Amino acid sequence: MIKVDFFGTSPVLGFYISGHSDFAEEGSDIVCSAVSSAAYMTANTVTDILKVTPKLRVNDGEMYLKLDIADAHKCSAIMKGFVLHMLALSEQYKQYITVTISEV
Repeated sequence: MIKVDFFGTSPVLGFYISGHSDFAEEGSDIVCSAVSSAAYMTANTVTDILKVTPKLRVNDGEMYLKLDIADAHKCSAIMKGFVLHMLALSEQYKQYITVTISEV
């Protein structure tokens, strides 16, 4: 199962994604692809478009991104959009994705 943990709500300060969905075999797993694609788009938009330098760690089966509070306001729209996207995916694929949102 993929676990997506968001830090904060207003603003969203970051996220930690871990696990594999096991929806299908590697290379054919549309759930992992959807989550990975959205996470990378979010991280790339933050770093390359908005020119913010978050704490960022990427390993096999995990991604961690944490923003400073000042940068979180600048990245608010992309982070909120990512939260909404992950919530929608978790509704569609309940047994493969869980999303938690923690107040910081």
